[in-house]
Amino acid sequence: METLERAAPHDLGGRTKYMCVPVDRTQHPGQPDAFGQRCDALRLVLGAKGIMSTDELRRAVESLPPEDYAALPYYERWLRAIVVVLREKGLIAQGDLP
Repeated sequence: METLERAAPHDLGGRTKYMCVPVDRTQHPGQPDAFGQRCDALRLVLGAKGIMSTDELRRAVESLPPEDYAALPYYERWLRAIVVVLREKGLIAQGDLP
């Protein structure tokens, strides 16, 4: 199974390295920190305004370069993906953000 080619870094199905691994609850406390809460709030507002759908966010997260996907924490992936979607829609320009 380990020889399967993956289409994207998020596609871990069939990888024995990731199967049935207990979750370390000290690393995953259950509630996002303040940064994660802000990212989620931004996602909710963009969705409520009809600017970005959950599917668009997921597509953008799954399209991150493999090295970014592996290195970034969960909500930083979201923020990068939100920026991608907003740029695609012409709502922010390349130089608008640091």
